[in-house]
Amino acid sequence: MKAIIPVAGAGTKLRPHTYTQPKALIPLAGKTVLSIIIDQLHEAGITDFIFIVGYLGDKIQDYVKAHYPQLNCHFVYQNERFGTAHAIDLAREIVGKDEVFIVLGDTIAEYNVKEIIESPFSMLGVKKVDDPRSFGVAEIDEEGFISRVVEKPAIPKSNMALVGIYKIKETSALFRCLKTILDNEERKHEEFSLTDALECMIQGGAKFKVFKVQNWFDCGKKETLLESNATLLKKFGGSVSGLHTFENSIIIPPVSIGEGCEIQNSVIGPNVTIGEYSILNYTIVKESIIGSFSRLYDVVLDDSLIGSDTGIKGETRSLNIGDNTDIDLG
Repeated sequence: MKAIIPVAGAGTKLRPHTYTQPKALIPLAGKTVLSIIIDQLHEAGITDFIFIVGYLGDKIQDYVKAHYPQLNCHFVYQNERFGTAHAIDLAREIVGKDEVFIVLGDTIAEYNVKEIIESPFSMLGVKKVDDPRSFGVAEIDEEGFISRVVEKPAIPKSNMALVGIYKIKETSALFRCLKTILDNEERKHEEFSLTDALECMIQGGAKFKVFKVQNWFDCGKKETLLESNATLLKKFGGSVSGLHTFENSIIIPPVSIGEGCEIQNSVIGPNVTIGEYSILNYTIVKESIIGSFSRLYDVVLDDSLIGSDTGIKGETRSLNIGDNTDIDLG
């Protein structure tokens, strides 16, 4: 089985951070969005990965090669973003006839990966939502099979939203349907949708079952990213690297602090992630994510997302600041 992870999106809702950093590499509870996805799949036994990259794709490639040298990785460039169906179709030659496990690059959820892999059926991850109109939606029959999937229906007949996790056994049928959609220019919301390809497979006789994810973490915008960071820190307890310098400071768990950090005269936590080699002095931070190599002096931050290699000096603010920034609020 091969895993396909599309990570070519520009992450416009997380700008300015995504001007210089792919959304998949934003720090989250001591890891990155991408590393959480890879670790889930690798722990279940998957070693072959295909990354569909585009915007800042070289950073994705460098990160994966540095952190996962033991994996067999392929990188395919999606130079023009025509949607998820187009992205998956780019992996056609590499996949061949193997089964595939597809996880969208901004999708973090809790589920039993090995159980899904071992299922005799193709499987789609779902989560019940209050308003399914912004999602792909699965309609389920009495026997537990999916009878229909629809992308962003105006009048949903189900509240089971597709979360962006798919195990496909019939890969020949998948790529046949993808080709049909692309050849016929069947776009939805100006993009070629993977949901439409799945519906094509279902109408062609492919059997799909759903699996319900326990938690589904939204990493698409600042507010929900910070909520996800807090939830994951509470769940896993956070971590503090042994390579650091703390002086006259208070750490309130859960937090994740990378190696090489220097923290003096400060209060950190709860629910704070700090990247490696950051320096904080006379600073209070809670409910925030701070990038690597940042320098914070005499500030109080709450509900803030701070990019890497950033300098901040000044007063109490709630900030959303990208990489390579210097701010003096004094």
